[in-house]
Amino acid sequence: MVNTAEKDGPTRSQRKRQAILGAATDLFLQHGYLGTQMDEVAARAAVSKQTVYKQFVGKEALFVEIVSSMTRVAGDKVQREISELGERDDPGKELLAYAERQLTVVLTPRLMQLRRLVIGEASRFPALGKALHEGGPARAIAGLASAFARWSARGLLRVDDAPRAAAQFNWLVMGEPVNRAMLLGDAAIPGPAALRRQAADGVRVFLAAYGTRP
Repeated sequence: MVNTAEKDGPTRSQRKRQAILGAATDLFLQHGYLGTQMDEVAARAAVSKQTVYKQFVGKEALFVEIVSSMTRVAGDKVQREISELGERDDPGKELLAYAERQLTVVLTPRLMQLRRLVIGEASRFPALGKALHEGGPARAIAGLASAFARWSARGLLRVDDAPRAAAQFNWLVMGEPVNRAMLLGDAAIPGPAALRRQAADGVRVFLAAYGTRP
């Protein structure tokens, strides 16, 4: 039997929830947690304040949902096909594609704004900093470590400590551009050509240390 909601698209309640999340995301990123008011969220979402509170018990719950959702979506984009990575036969080619995708996904203005916001609110919401770390770099490192271990077992890499090698790869690729964007603002986010060079340089240095080919 076909579900009517699935057939006809989102329900009215779901549309309102998405409108609230979209409006609140814009306001939190622009004005921060303390600078955002629930009546502003309601006005921008074109719903009543009562509707906002019906969907979310308060501003804190709304903020947690936004951070968790944005982190999860970004992580899913980066980690697609990660489980098959170590089964492929060309680590250099696969890592280059992975690194370019990771840089492109992470280094967007909204995700950089989110990261700055969470860091700024770390004392108020320590669990969110942990969630951002676990859904971002920790998730990436864990996926890479699994791939590196499989490549090493197949003789395609020389890796004794897969988690350590994964952490090194992650920061070879991400460290410098993320630090620049975090500290210098969105204008410091590199363009596509620069991101490709950053990915290629990181992969080249990593393979010089861990690769098996001359």
